[in-house]
Amino acid sequence: MARTTLTDARIRALRPRKSAYDIRDAKLKGFGVRVLPSGGKRFFVHCQHKGERVWKIVGDFDAVGIDEARSRASGTLAAINQGGTAPARPEETLFEAVAETVFRQHERLWKPGALEVNRGYLKNQILPHFAGRPVAEIDGREVRDWFAALAATPAAADRSMPILSVIMREAERMGFRPEGSNPCRGIKRYRRKGRERFLSDEEVRRLSGVLSDRALRRPRQVAVIRLLLLTGCRKSEVLDLRWSDYREGKLFLRGAKTGPRTVWLSKPARAVLDGLERTGRWVFPSPRADRPCGEHWLDSFWWEVRAEAELTDVRLHDLRHTHASIALRQGETVLAIGRLLGHVSPETTLKYTHSADAMARQAAETLGNVLGGD
Repeated sequence: MARTTLTDARIRALRPRKSAYDIRDAKLKGFGVRVLPSGGKRFFVHCQHKGERVWKIVGDFDAVGIDEARSRASGTLAAINQGGTAPARPEETLFEAVAETVFRQHERLWKPGALEVNRGYLKNQILPHFAGRPVAEIDGREVRDWFAALAATPAAADRSMPILSVIMREAERMGFRPEGSNPCRGIKRYRRKGRERFLSDEEVRRLSGVLSDRALRRPRQVAVIRLLLLTGCRKSEVLDLRWSDYREGKLFLRGAKTGPRTVWLSKPARAVLDGLERTGRWVFPSPRADRPCGEHWLDSFWWEVRAEAELTDVRLHDLRHTHASIALRQGETVLAIGRLLGHVSPETTLKYTHSADAMARQAAETLGNVLGGD
């Protein structure tokens, strides 16, 4: 490995290559600079501690001069040799190891459903590209290339990016990356057309018929879908329900997306809940642990139901849209619908008025064709 007395001028003259490479300092053993393919340059220390290799970032060349970096490195090396730090093993600085640590730390911060979904994006969209890489070497250009490669699945890309950003932010906090080096910063999400889908009255009748046919065999899954349609709640809000949240004919949601809120229940919605057996604190308990059922438990059932009802383009979230559109057609105000759905901003609710206008235009065209004799 190349070794030279590092100076600001010499480091500035180093040119990037196709892969990262290191230049060791001849003045301080264990100290060097890594040149990334993007052109970024980072100071590091690399030494042995109790028979194991230790690699730590000292600073970014753009932010720290050679004298300051060498001083920091000297202090870091002395602390490691004296056992004053908890040095990380090389394999612990690999992306997948850092990601797993971050997910364990967030188990109490993310809802069970969100945790399961986020793990899915980590496994399917993030790890195939970044696994095996030291987390400190992943730069903005690589993240942009990864994001561009997901253009065919923009929804998955947009949902994976915040997860990657959290991992990189926590890597900084743990000392595996310099502060302010998050490579996800500044990357614009994909612009996707709204996917609002509203079930017609006939489609609602078909769906209700299929649910009735399956109610005896799969009562809890049927109950979830009926509640989604009858309340306009989000999927996670229904799946995470506790029996203590249901009282006085209302749902008191403590962990809603926009904060705690109250959901007023209609008589049919109350009948759905009252018809369920209470076997513990969760309304929809997992059979394997003291927690609510995961989203896969419901999603697989929904795919079967929507296929039989000939609604293969309908997502579970579209039941929420349908609830709002029916309320709008019945003359409810935007303010009332916003309260029903738990919207913070009226602008979020206004999109349903545009969809209702489109439905009205389509109905007018249909009537015109019929009455006009076309």
